Amino acid sequence: WSSTLETYAHPVLGKLAVGEIETALVMRVLEPIWTSKPETAMRVRQRIEAILDAARVMGYRGGENPARWRGHLDKLLPRREKVRRVKHHAAMPYPALPEFMQRLKGESSISASALRFLILTAARTTEVLLATWDEMDLEAGVWVIPADRMKARKEHRVPLSADAQDIIRAMRDLGRNGYVFLGSRKGAPLSNMTMLQFVRRMEPGSVTVHGFRSSFRDWAAERSSYPAEVAKMALA
Repeated sequence: WSSTLETYAHPVLGKLAVGEIETALVMRVLEPIWTSKPETAMRVRQRIEAILDAARVMGYRGGENPARWRGHLDKLLPRREKVRRVKHHAAMPYPALPEFMQRLKGESSISASALRFLILTAARTTEVLLATWDEMDLEAGVWVIPADRMKARKEHRVPLSADAQDIIRAMRDLGRNGYVFLGSRKGAPLSNMTMLQFVRRMEPGSVTVHGFRSSFRDWAAERSSYPAEVAKMALA
């Protein structure tokens, strides 16, 4: 238990109180190893779930267990018996993105704003959901994601387009406490499930949130002259 938790869970969860752990954070632990180390990933999930169950019984946290499988994470992650066949996330062809972005602009929800920001920055879902105000430098037009929030454990600087900056300013008008994209629970970020459900409503059964990173990669390869290494670094 100690070995697997120290290796995979502690870098993300180790400094947090058990009451602060949400689904997006559990996903950040599991996603990097879910397809490459499925047996280990399942054990890590079970152990996080057991610890959070115990914490709830002892009165250290309330609400549902964010590491629960049935009826929760099973909606976000492929089952273990199918995981070896998962090769990529369904992506929207990049020529369809301008029309899709116009439709998104017509939506007033925070989920729509977060999704637009994710597409414009080619960032990972958890990087967007856990973005905080101290990471945003609108004067310089840069979003600086600290190393401890990145998969490669290296600081990532994301140039913000005019549209991306407009989204951040709109979120700032709603309040500047903690997370940029706030969820329904006070002080908590938007949930992973909320964004996924939003995409499914707009594009039923054909697109995933993570797939927009593939759309960016295809666009960079086919419509720009930048080397593949540059596109890869943009995806961090």
